[in-house]
Amino acid sequence: MVAINPEDQSAAGRVPKRSRLHFLWYLTRRSPLTLVGLLIITLLVIMIVGAPFIAPYDPNKVMLSARLMPPSAAHWFGTDEVGRDLFSRVIYGSRASCGAAFMIVLISMSIGVFLGCLSGIVGGVFDSAMMRIMDVVLALPALVLAMALAAALGPSLFNSMLAVAIVRIPAYVRLARGQTLSLRERVFVKASRTFGASNLYILRWHMLPNALSPLIVQATLDLGGIVLIAAALSFIGLGAQPPTAEWGALVSSGRSFILDQWWYGTFPGLAILVTAMGCNLLGDGIRDMLDPRLGTR
Repeated sequence: MVAINPEDQSAAGRVPKRSRLHFLWYLTRRSPLTLVGLLIITLLVIMIVGAPFIAPYDPNKVMLSARLMPPSAAHWFGTDEVGRDLFSRVIYGSRASCGAAFMIVLISMSIGVFLGCLSGIVGGVFDSAMMRIMDVVLALPALVLAMALAAALGPSLFNSMLAVAIVRIPAYVRLARGQTLSLRERVFVKASRTFGASNLYILRWHMLPNALSPLIVQATLDLGGIVLIAAALSFIGLGAQPPTAEWGALVSSGRSFILDQWWYGTFPGLAILVTAMGCNLLGDGIRDMLDPRLGTR
């Protein structure tokens, strides 16, 4: 027997530094825009986690003597109508806007993938009924349906998250069902059925691991659109309520001052734009990397 060096064995599970650098070089050459999206999302995560250390002021601190001040060295993004620092409010607003988007994707993806895979495995009447329900939801405009649900539940950030999550479930149901229908005819699935495996076992060990790639791409691309929908609900008063710092609510408050105090609504709007663009660029890059048919040769 050949003795294995413990140092070699422990190093086997680590990714070499050269491999990480090669991946970044490969990503830069193949899709520079994907690297831009990755940098935007990385900076966004740092901003969300480090908001208390990055923001120079308390986002809810009122300073009437400094109301509606333009951008300066003291207030990088200016101040609002009661003197609150807009830079601090935009930084903390990333927690409400992006945190809500992440939770919406997590909820809608979890429920949608489970229902879609189960529908594809079971088939029959259950599958037909599930697809007709999803068709009814998809037939309605997503933003209008989200507005109706949020209004029925009541104006709050949690209720708006729940409304958008319900609206996004059908997209994951249809995608997961399509993947399941293509996978259930594979040899390994038929072999599991031959040995008496249950539907839940097949769902857990065969369907979900093999259907993850398109679902991850869909979730990444969804983030940008969900940030926009959540901001739109807050803009019309159905999302985050004052004094919570949220990008859509900040844009809504700044529209009354847009002619004279342009900075009020501009910087939160740019934050929404950059975040949505970063999510879309990263999603496109992940799709290209996971689908070899779309790769550049």
